Amino acid sequence: PDPSKKWDLVSSLYAMVGLVGTVLVIKELAHIPQNWVLIAGALASAVIGFVLFVRRQGRLEEPLIEFSIFRNRAFAGGSLAAFFAMFTIAGAQLATTQRFQLVEGFTPLQAGLLVAATALGALPSGVLGAAILHIVGLRIIISGSLAIAALGLALAVLASANGSLPLLVVSFIVTGFGLGGTFAVASAAIMGNAPPRKAGMAASIEEVSYEMGSLSAVALLGSLLTFVYATVVRLPDGTPAAAGESIADALGIADGDLDVIAAATSAYDTAYLVTMIVLAVMLASGAALTNRLLRAYGRGSEAMEYAENH
Repeated sequence: PDPSKKWDLVSSLYAMVGLVGTVLVIKELAHIPQNWVLIAGALASAVIGFVLFVRRQGRLEEPLIEFSIFRNRAFAGGSLAAFFAMFTIAGAQLATTQRFQLVEGFTPLQAGLLVAATALGALPSGVLGAAILHIVGLRIIISGSLAIAALGLALAVLASANGSLPLLVVSFIVTGFGLGGTFAVASAAIMGNAPPRKAGMAASIEEVSYEMGSLSAVALLGSLLTFVYATVVRLPDGTPAAAGESIADALGIADGDLDVIAAATSAYDTAYLVTMIVLAVMLASGAALTNRLLRAYGRGSEAMEYAENH
């Protein structure tokens, strides 16, 4: 680190207010019934926090983020790719481990081994992506890898609808293969297209892209699971209301009541299926967006020449 540069505490506080307000809005929207006063207050806090953060960066001599760096399409594309890849990993792991532990009775180890199939798929593509980057360029690897991962999630949706565990494992391997290529190249896109004097800032933005992907996945998809479950669950008459708020509460209340257990697990299966569909659509959107951003970063020497001139 450069000791001559100072960390701006005020900027960090503004960013924290914006992020906390955003997460609170997401979580409360998923709660039934919603507290609209709390949602309005949190939304106002989030907007104010982010606006003050952006305005302060424009006034500081040494801002935490110079937003002009995102004008470089390769940098922006790499940052988005890192976000979408981490969003997918965190979201799929969260939804799948919860579903198989709560519905299928898997142990934490068994559920963890199931989602570890993504790592198995990511290993070869991570090595391959870095090796062929100079040949095929950023666009094909990043957008193509995200598209492959989206295909894997589409297979996961099909596996969930049909209750096929082997197909689900295959889908995670395909998803991992796509994400491995993305992870391998996103960092090169970010760091390779930032000015040397902004290398520290670029590295921080890369890390934030990964962290924001994880945070957003947990907040959005965790809330989506809860919201869909609470919306579609149909419990027998006389069941305590708490059972309609989460499957964990339902299973705790059921005490062997097969009707309650069946209703809760069926609703959670629906919530899981909806969540995986949302993940697949988001990842396909990410593939399309990065393909557009990186359209000038084509194959081999053309991509390198463009990067050098821009």
